[in-house]
Amino acid sequence: MKKGLLYVCMLSIILSAGCASSVRYTPDEIKNYPPKVQDLIIKGEVAVGMTQPQVRYAWGSPDHSYMLSPIDGKQREEWVYSSQMGLKKKLVVFENGKVAHILEK
Repeated sequence: MKKGLLYVCMLSIILSAGCASSVRYTPDEIKNYPPKVQDLIIKGEVAVGMTQPQVRYAWGSPDHSYMLSPIDGKQREEWVYSSQMGLKKKLVVFENGKVAHILEK
């Protein structure tokens, strides 16, 4: 009985720690961005036109990143963000360092 309770408690702690949101920036780090971008970062949102550092501030580091083939001379990179259970994925495609597409799978 005690082992089962201990197991449930440990599992709860581990799962709840993964749900906690953490700030990935200080106010000084984002103060020079336009107000609209600062607002998106604070809300944890990403929009077309944001830079790679801005996306990192909003969503953190990607789970995976891939260099894609250039199109029309534009350097392309894909960042993949996965949910905790791996059921949902968000893909961010950058062209020349700025968000061009945001996809959800």
